[in-house]
Amino acid sequence: MSDVQVRQTESRVELTKAIQAPAKEIFAVITDPQGHVDIDGSGMLVTAPDPRPVTAVGDSFIMNMDREALGDIPLGKYQVLNTVTSYVADEALEWNVGGVDQPPFGHVYGYRLQGDGDGATQVTLYCDWSGVRAGSIRDRFPIVPVHMLEKSLTNLDRIVTSR
Repeated sequence: MSDVQVRQTESRVELTKAIQAPAKEIFAVITDPQGHVDIDGSGMLVTAPDPRPVTAVGDSFIMNMDREALGDIPLGKYQVLNTVTSYVADEALEWNVGGVDQPPFGHVYGYRLQGDGDGATQVTLYCDWSGVRAGSIRDRFPIVPVHMLEKSLTNLDRIVTSR
């Protein structure tokens, strides 16, 4: 992880990596649900049934996640509804995670992008669980592991720089 900076607390994991591309190109990938499929570092098979890019706060996108590898829910039966909570074109995207038939769980994922002046962009990917109340999903799932977010950033870098 030499090229990735990691910051972690009890309720937040944040990784930052320099990607050799303008923020606008990176933002186009992260606002496309299919981009999330290609970026996903969870190790599960993920699909996006609606390919429309998100463009504003309140937009949502659904991800189908194959949990058969975990021994429980087959592809298409576990759908996660993601609702955009923060959107600044070419700079920031954050979304709240919930089940299709459930309200948001309280944890958020997000990207912050900052150009460094030489054509590269500092990309920060984070997961924040501070909004998850005790006695809920927080008790069943630990905070997202660093290696999952690192894989997502590596995949994003590969996708953007191979264009």
